Amino acid sequence: MNFRGISYYLGLLCLPISILSFINILYSSYFDYFLNINSYIVTLIISLIIGLILFFSGRNASRRIDFIEQLLLIFVTYLLISILISLPFYLSNYQVTFINSIFEAISGLTGTGFSIFENIKYLDPTLILWRSSSQWIGGLYFLFFLIIIFSNKQFKFKLNDLTYSGGGGIISETNVKNLLIRILIFYSMLSLIIFFMLNISGVRMFNSLNLSMSLISAGGFIPTDSLDKIIKSNFQKIIFVISLLISILNFFLVTNILQKRILIKEHKEDFFLIIIAIILTLLIFFNGYDLLDIIISVLSSLGNSGLSTIRVDNNLSLYFILITIIGGSLVSNTSGIKLIRIYILLKTAATEINKLVSPNSVVNRNLFDSERKITDENIKISFLIFISFFVSLFILSGILIVDNIGFEKSFKLSILTITNTTTSGIFLTEKMNFSNLLTTSKLSLIIFMIIGKIELISAFLLIKKIFFKD
Repeated sequence: MNFRGISYYLGLLCLPISILSFINILYSSYFDYFLNINSYIVTLIISLIIGLILFFSGRNASRRIDFIEQLLLIFVTYLLISILISLPFYLSNYQVTFINSIFEAISGLTGTGFSIFENIKYLDPTLILWRSSSQWIGGLYFLFFLIIIFSNKQFKFKLNDLTYSGGGGIISETNVKNLLIRILIFYSMLSLIIFFMLNISGVRMFNSLNLSMSLISAGGFIPTDSLDKIIKSNFQKIIFVISLLISILNFFLVTNILQKRILIKEHKEDFFLIIIAIILTLLIFFNGYDLLDIIISVLSSLGNSGLSTIRVDNNLSLYFILITIIGGSLVSNTSGIKLIRIYILLKTAATEINKLVSPNSVVNRNLFDSERKITDENIKISFLIFISFFVSLFILSGILIVDNIGFEKSFKLSILTITNTTTSGIFLTEKMNFSNLLTTSKLSLIIFMIIGKIELISAFLLIKKIFFKD
């Protein structure tokens, strides 16, 4: 195991936390928010020291790490970065316990949006900005992992090879660096586009900044207690819908459009995602809710952010929760099983039924009528992901039931955790008090928030390598 090589990359991933800490120090100084400034100074120093130590300890080591070592890097990154991000929460004047601080940090990093704070509007603005920043950096890191690591040809369980991934899976170290820089530039550019659109629509600058970081990362943190206090006019709702679409669709779709390089054949998945979103909206169009509110709720559920401007009745809450299981594009910050995998399973089932009825019929294995073929390996992986999702759901629900929050809430919360979707009025879970949960429940939610983001099969592969080397 190349631990020094892992150390090198881990050190690099720690340094952006130092930059975020420095930005918060500047923000605190400029607007005279000195209540928690010392916590950001401590975070800056600790993240900088740890980052430099890890970087220099692995600088002269081999930087070629295999896929299992890359998986280990992902897990360690989530653990170490969450500890660094938790420091401002833990050192703040709000008397947040260490486990609650870690819970808030992991919730931000994975874009889940569960919060131990009850009244967000009374929080120190710098801490609100820090929460949003944790989502932004988590979304950026996940795109790095998704496009560079999960495009590995040895293990294709993310199925990135079935969709456009911007040239991922490149072996050359120089090309990998160029791709990482490209992702960073596009990710930052899209964040700024969302920020300016929200600001032009009349949303306050502070709220626009925080929302832009949440939306680009498909996160669930917002700078106030409810979204309808920020997004009010129809124009603001339209901008919000566009922003949600950016996070749901393939990350490289928008960049290709901006580069005037529209690759229709490479983005069939996005086309079908939009069709699915339209169908899901039409199914509940005549329920007495405003059309824009319905579109926001459907896209928010499909994109695993959970942000909504309305509260629905009990009949529709399960409908929106089930939508979260679908998820967005393979190459996006969204979670869930993903549309392509569901499509593969449904098409395979239909093909098997057709073979029974008409054994001599020609089998069509094209994906979305494109040139890409569905292989037996794709089918096996899709089925494995499908099974592992419900195994995770069963395990987490069983643990949460012990916390006396009821079967219905345990079931809903388990789905939201595994799909990295925040509690909301459209799921009738907006009043969850996470700070009062048992420690075992919090630890379980932390573990499954990470598993929901990188998927259970990653943990199985890593455990197999470490404990069953043969």
